[in-house]
Amino acid sequence: MYPTVADVLTLPVIRQGMATLVAGAGGLDRPVRWVHVAEIADIAPLLGGGELVLTTGIALPDDPGSLTRYVAELSSVGVVGVVVELVRHWHRELPAALTEAADAHDLPLITLSRETRFVAVTEAVVGLIVAAQVAELQAAERIHETFTALTVAGAEPAEVLREVARASELPVVLETLGHDVLAYDTAGTDPRELMADWATRSRAVTVDARTGYHAEAGWLVTVVGARGNDWGRLVLVCPSEPKHRQVVIAERAASALAVHRLVARDREGLERHAHRTLLTELLGSTTTAADVAARAGALGVPLQRRQLLGISVRPSTTTAVRPTMATQEVLRDLAEATALAARRARVAALVGVVDDISVRALLSLTPQADADAVLRRLSKEIHQAAANAPKALPVIVAVGTTVDAVSDVRRTMVEAAHVAKAALRTSNDRPYHRLDDVRLRGLLHLLADDDRVTAFAARELGPLLTRDAAHGSRLIDALRHFCDHGGNKSAAATAAHMSRTAYYQQLARVEQVLGVSLDDSDSVLSLHVALLVAEIND
Repeated sequence: MYPTVADVLTLPVIRQGMATLVAGAGGLDRPVRWVHVAEIADIAPLLGGGELVLTTGIALPDDPGSLTRYVAELSSVGVVGVVVELVRHWHRELPAALTEAADAHDLPLITLSRETRFVAVTEAVVGLIVAAQVAELQAAERIHETFTALTVAGAEPAEVLREVARASELPVVLETLGHDVLAYDTAGTDPRELMADWATRSRAVTVDARTGYHAEAGWLVTVVGARGNDWGRLVLVCPSEPKHRQVVIAERAASALAVHRLVARDREGLERHAHRTLLTELLGSTTTAADVAARAGALGVPLQRRQLLGISVRPSTTTAVRPTMATQEVLRDLAEATALAARRARVAALVGVVDDISVRALLSLTPQADADAVLRRLSKEIHQAAANAPKALPVIVAVGTTVDAVSDVRRTMVEAAHVAKAALRTSNDRPYHRLDDVRLRGLLHLLADDDRVTAFAARELGPLLTRDAAHGSRLIDALRHFCDHGGNKSAAATAAHMSRTAYYQQLARVEQVLGVSLDDSDSVLSLHVALLVAEIND
């Protein structure tokens, strides 16, 4: 961090020259990269930006046009200030054209009423610059040491993010490349505000480099990954241009997170590693079906002439803000529990952790097998094994459509993942879920990435969301209770913890803001669908 023009004005050598700021006060916070003594008027092409120019003015013109042009040229190349000694050319004050031009460009213009040794000014300012650079290097070294210690200690992502929030004093979020939140630290801010509509906001933020600042969103973003395998983004919510120290913190934290993931994966068993590799290739379509089938067969999971079903197993624990994302350690335990359940149920399966939120499996059944009976037996074993795992927790088991060709495996596995995500919002406790179990919510999960669906929800609910944001009201919650209870106003009022009179007034205001009638079934259906879409994208 370089010293600013304001910092330079506090130096004793400047004060001894009886320095006076005569114009351009708006630029006092600009950083001074260097000091340059220049007497000629056409010096601008020789400068690189960030300089504080010192001059006696002896070779500068007197005509207003030339002085205006002089200031404009200096400003255009990034000069941060001009110091003029009032001894040899001008006395008492500077020409009006010079000060007016400096004010117009917010270029600090400073006069020295006493003769001043410019070499002393240069030495003092360069001393400030060097001191600032040394302090910056020392701070970077401390940051490096802190995150190196966390890396060596095998710190979990939550610990790393806690240190990021403490050191940067900014909220921080770790997300997947698909914009699912893995972990976050609010740095003392409201978590609901931080997480509100996160996925939608995140999709709109892209940066060109591995680390970049998105000024419109106020996000400092750095990509997380190693060995050419990027898997997430670290986001620091930074309303103003980030300081160098904050950029260093973000990059060192990203490195620590990447190493932790590599170490966690290295701790996998050889079988889980082999299964994960095959599942990743099946999901990414990076190899031929024949090759994958041959390798799966070698692992004891035949894929040819079989019934193939994708499975997704997710922790079902939730918080008040959003579903809890599993740590790699929890997912490793869950993967082992799922593999154990498959062995107990005598089902051939590939089982592995291919993302940061779930365990994926591909079941291989004989053509004669009763798939439903197998799934009932397997899901019972999975729930029991998950309950007995080192970190026991309830899980959701979701199943994709049965397919019979290796080329269709990706479809059944992707469908299972969508069903699992939709099932997180349901209140039933089925042993396993299929697409028809999650009904409309499941369909909307399959369409969640379609811009037309998102646009529909925004169109239906936009006026209500705008009203809530402007007035601090909770009309959207009143509408959600109404839809969740099938239009039963009494039950909705009870769920909203409001008197019937107050709740009915809320519904009347909803109708007024949206210009619809809640007695019209088509309107209620459209609004309910829009609410589900908003919930899915939250």
